[in-house]
Amino acid sequence: MSEPPLVLPLADPAADLALTGGKGASLARMAAAGLPVPPGFHVTTTAYERFVAGGLREAVLAAVAAQDEGAIGPLFAGREVPEPVSAAIRAAYKALGEPVVAVRSSATAEDLPGMSFAGQQETYLGVQGEAALIDAVRRCWASLWTARAIAYRAGNGVAHEEVTMAVVVQELVPADAAGVLFTADPVTGARDRMVLNAAWGLGEAVVGGQVTPDTVVVARPGGAVIARHTAEKAVMTVRAGAGTAEVPVPEDLRAAPVLDAAAIAALARLGERVEELYGLPMDVEWALHAGRPSILQARPITALEAAAPADLWNDSLTGDYLWSNGNLGEAIPDVMTPSTYSFVEIFMSGAMRTSSVAEFRAYGRIGGRFYMNLSLAMTLAAAFGLRKRFAMFIEPVFGRLPAGMDIPTVPLSWWRMARLILPAAVAVKREVRVNTRRLPEFFATAPGRCEALRGRVAAAPTAAALAALWREELGPYLLECSHMLEAATRQDSGALGLGRIRLAKLVGESEVAALSSGLHGGDSALASLGLLVGLDRLSRGEIDRDAFAREWGHRGPSEFEVSVARPGEDPRWIDAQLAGLREAEHDLDALLARQSEWRAAAWRRLAEEHPRQVRRARRTVARMTRALRDREVARSEVVRAFWAVRDFVLRAGEITGHGEDLFFLSVEEILAVLDARSPGGGAGDAPGAGNAADGAADGASALAAVAGRRRLYDRYRALPPYPALIRGRFDPFRWAADPARRGDVYDEHDREAPAAEAVTGFPGAAGVVEGRARVIASVEEGEALMPGEILVTTVTNVGWTPLFPRAAAVVTDVGAPLSHAAIVARELGIPAVVGCGNATDRVRTGDLLRVDGEHGTVEILTTAPPS
Repeated sequence: MSEPPLVLPLADPAADLALTGGKGASLARMAAAGLPVPPGFHVTTTAYERFVAGGLREAVLAAVAAQDEGAIGPLFAGREVPEPVSAAIRAAYKALGEPVVAVRSSATAEDLPGMSFAGQQETYLGVQGEAALIDAVRRCWASLWTARAIAYRAGNGVAHEEVTMAVVVQELVPADAAGVLFTADPVTGARDRMVLNAAWGLGEAVVGGQVTPDTVVVARPGGAVIARHTAEKAVMTVRAGAGTAEVPVPEDLRAAPVLDAAAIAALARLGERVEELYGLPMDVEWALHAGRPSILQARPITALEAAAPADLWNDSLTGDYLWSNGNLGEAIPDVMTPSTYSFVEIFMSGAMRTSSVAEFRAYGRIGGRFYMNLSLAMTLAAAFGLRKRFAMFIEPVFGRLPAGMDIPTVPLSWWRMARLILPAAVAVKREVRVNTRRLPEFFATAPGRCEALRGRVAAAPTAAALAALWREELGPYLLECSHMLEAATRQDSGALGLGRIRLAKLVGESEVAALSSGLHGGDSALASLGLLVGLDRLSRGEIDRDAFAREWGHRGPSEFEVSVARPGEDPRWIDAQLAGLREAEHDLDALLARQSEWRAAAWRRLAEEHPRQVRRARRTVARMTRALRDREVARSEVVRAFWAVRDFVLRAGEITGHGEDLFFLSVEEILAVLDARSPGGGAGDAPGAGNAADGAADGASALAAVAGRRRLYDRYRALPPYPALIRGRFDPFRWAADPARRGDVYDEHDREAPAAEAVTGFPGAAGVVEGRARVIASVEEGEALMPGEILVTTVTNVGWTPLFPRAAAVVTDVGAPLSHAAIVARELGIPAVVGCGNATDRVRTGDLLRVDGEHGTVEILTTAPPS
């Protein structure tokens, strides 16, 4: 019997899984069916077998057995492609016309109904010339043996000895736009709709996650557009030289929709044809050039079942409750990856131990974002006779509730609640008393302890060592930091609650803001202001970058999200903030001096109007100062611990070969993956510990769900920020598609109070300013803020602090007197109005505003012309 061919035409009937791999067999099937697949040819598995014959296969398998994957690449790079193989490739390339091509790996365990292996092997675009083509084929063969691909096969039970590699060579479509089409909804599993993702240029920026694509949801049958979201597309992949490059999207295309009605209809028809050919829902990569679509790849949607409604990261579906993203929601503003949420759960279990009762949790995810369940808090308040005073206690922390809003309670009897809460509350109170005494020592030693932990994480040599480090040291340390934040918050809760309320009754909210400012001075600076202070010192040359990273490099706009680099890891972020400080209207010293004068004037007014209350007020403010400072320092150390946690996930990705896929696993699943690589590995009592023997299978199952979780994460991230208050069951996609949606409140029962015309909120910092508005959706857009403009946004946190000196005033939708924007604005003496609810709905960039920080009002003097 003759040997199978070294190359095959793309649509050849012999192009099956064994000879051309999963991707090649799929492309051959579509090409033979007359679908618009770019022309090309297969370099078969026979060619690969020729290349690895003569000892290379054995050397590769020996390196895999020794877990020395780094030795494999040089083995491939150092071997010449046999002449019969290279001659066959050259001949097929000449027959194709020697165009610019895409060279795609196609393993025999790839694009299968149960395992997609998406992204596990390499693709090379923009290849031209015989020598470049043969080198790209060799590099595709080598990608069968990257640490990532090896670990993926191990997690899915695929024997390394059984896999081999083909390569697909196709003309490169010079795409004007590209993306992915799902013939069923990959989030909900619904078969009556398709979901299109689209971006400018080649498709690599979409599938690689470098750009948030447009999303279009199309009904089946009929092709009607159900919903569409046009994203801000900053970068695009284009052909450049002997490959590709990411370049900025032209300004006029960044916010423009990629697909018009004709393109959407054409792609939907293609999707239906592909699904009809395969008989099951498909994930189709496509490209558009001169209005004509091409199919680049198609695979079954392997994670469709994993995206069932129960796994939508949406706790609003559990019942009719009121949710708020105030307070902790401002510290955790992003859609959270699964790993981040699992670490946040550990943090919450230590920082708010008595706020969850039985099966009812005080917090949850809605569309992947962090929310607090105010219904549970109301239930607790009502049980202890505080229903009528609930708003008085809750609003300084979470922001104002709409007038007349009915807050539902959870179905929990008083007796059951008392039986569960009271013993726990007594125990926690004793522990808080002990931890409060430990706070000074903890604050002094925590930075060094965390730095040492980060060093041990980086040096962990094996999966077993890293898992043990989590269970024995890092997990317990994260929990300890959370307990210390609990102590700092509870040590004098009356100071920030009743004390503030009594002071406000005496002098008014704006005067309280002035009297309680000045937290940056004295023996310790306010931690929320530390990032700005550090950048200011760095800009003056008082410290170097290493010193800045050690002291403040853990604080940033996404400081709880472990998949995001910290400022201390990102020199470009630091450069951008330093440039912004140079452009600021006022330097830090001038702002602090102005604030000091404002505070002194407030104390003089108090002495004149209420001379007998000055001593009592000073005691109240001193208590508030200590409580706020301790709370902020403790929170800073929790965030520093999250940097060590990020290092743990990155190191686990390095050791296991799964890289950043591990951000889409929970900590329990990460430990299961580590245990699977650690013979004899076991679990302990640390947070996130599980049974290692049972966990290995869980880790493999979770890895198989990564692609679906990543798609869900990307779809949620493409949506605008959700309302600050959500009542009942909330569908983020349906809400985002509603042109009449509100950003302040959502009520499933359509009982929202009419949207307010006026923009009002809490006085953040006194002063009256007129200026042009700059509405900013995310801190990444901060460079658009010009000196002297009024910053209008949904919510701010520590990572926004470097923008404040450039702003004439600050206005936020979400916030309260104890929120970040209010505290920092007070310290800098910048007029601010926080917790408006509707500012980003009512104000547009370019509007002329008058911001009155004393009375908490924002007046639109003139509106900007429509853009």
